[in-house]
Amino acid sequence: MYFTDRGIEELLQRRGEEDVSVAWLADRLQEFVDLHPDFEVPVERLATWLARLDDPDEE
Repeated sequence: MYFTDRGIEELLQRRGEEDVSVAWLADRLQEFVDLHPDFEVPVERLATWLARLDDPDEE
């Protein structure tokens, strides 16, 4: 198991039953980047990937 897998599992355990909006998620991602600017590029890549999941031109 990779270190990041534990974070994903913790997220599911702690918040897996919650419904959140995309706006809430975007706010949390921005807050994280503001606190940890070194992670801006990977967070932006994740956000872009999530935004384009259903875009057939991105395959």
